[in-house]
Amino acid sequence: MESSSNILKYKSLNNSPLSESENRDRLLNRYFIDHLTNLPNVYQLRNDLEDADEYSLIILSIDDMQTIKNFYGYLAADYVIEEVGAYLKANLNGKVYKLSTDEFAIVIVKKMYFYNLKDYLHSLYEKMNDTAIPYNEHKIYINLTLSSSSSQDNTNIFSKVYMALKYAIDINTPFWIYEDNMNFEENYANHLYLSSLVREAVSNLQIIPYFQAIVDTKTLKIRKYECLARLIDEKGKIVSPIIFIPIAKKIKNYHIITKTIIEKSFAHFESIDCEFTINLSIEDIVKKDMFEFITNKLKNYKVPDRVTFEILESDAIDDFDKVNSFINEVRRYGAKIAIDDFGSGYSNFSHLTKMKIDYIKIDGSLIKNMDKDPNSFIVVETIVEFAKKLGIETVAEYVHSDTILDKVQELKIDYAQGFYFSKPSMMTKSSC
Repeated sequence: MESSSNILKYKSLNNSPLSESENRDRLLNRYFIDHLTNLPNVYQLRNDLEDADEYSLIILSIDDMQTIKNFYGYLAADYVIEEVGAYLKANLNGKVYKLSTDEFAIVIVKKMYFYNLKDYLHSLYEKMNDTAIPYNEHKIYINLTLSSSSSQDNTNIFSKVYMALKYAIDINTPFWIYEDNMNFEENYANHLYLSSLVREAVSNLQIIPYFQAIVDTKTLKIRKYECLARLIDEKGKIVSPIIFIPIAKKIKNYHIITKTIIEKSFAHFESIDCEFTINLSIEDIVKKDMFEFITNKLKNYKVPDRVTFEILESDAIDDFDKVNSFINEVRRYGAKIAIDDFGSGYSNFSHLTKMKIDYIKIDGSLIKNMDKDPNSFIVVETIVEFAKKLGIETVAEYVHSDTILDKVQELKIDYAQGFYFSKPSMMTKSSC
């Protein structure tokens, strides 16, 4: 057996061995070639752009490549990639490169400005989008997203074009062109800062509950508190959930925040004779580990008959069996269930007939405009009448003035919360 230090000798067509330098050149060449499409790869692209003076870079991404793999298989997905690569190479004037699994780059050796780029991307999209690629007895249709940059210079060109691609995908548009006035870098920097902030807060238990009073509309006395997540930054300042919750979901730390709020809220109300509510997403209650975490807390704290779990109505409910299983189990401990933000998003009156609900929290966007918008008043009135027929109590959110409170009381809504009564704070009364 030859020593592992020996270089593999490739044979030429006449079977004569290649020289050491020829072998080295061939191996090096393979490093710069994508093996599936035989197109130059990202390493070659970077080298070529270093030597280029003026050029325009375009990224083409095939949408839902994973779906093609899952449905047709990996061989079919590879075939699609090969066919797209072959089409681009045969039909475009620019040089084509293969990047990641579902991405190609096109380099046009001249500087193209915004309107030229827009026409080019539009034309390429129209030619290729919804193209059917025959595979065995199937036709596999492809969809594309494109991006480029019309920046004054090509500094950080990859970042600029990829930020434009990400934005195009996020807003579901065929293509996007980076421009210097878009502040994408500032947005990304802010996102990275917040991601780091959330991770640090989760690790160091800097997630705390704030409490907002919920009052009885007949007596105007506090009956319970809603527990709301807040984050403390490195300077001790409170960060709004509007800022950090979306980031927490993106970096998959949201469940830790939910568990932290449950843990701290249960502990807080262990010695306070008040009812309290905690928000849960559909994602929370269908997860086995969260289900077990919550039932464990209900077993080990003395508060199960004083807690209400608010399910966010803005989340789509796809698996009613799992949702009902959660509801039935926590109700066995005495806990109650509310549907939060009812009247927005995926609101559906049929949900109320499928689940055992104790409260409906009417979305604040309807409540806060009831005094000026007759349609909002009618919608709220309909929700309240429907709830009463089902024996479900109602809660009005965003009550910000005595005028709105008058409307709430006129409709005989059972409970109300909002800045008119109190803002969220760290403190609660010793009893309700």
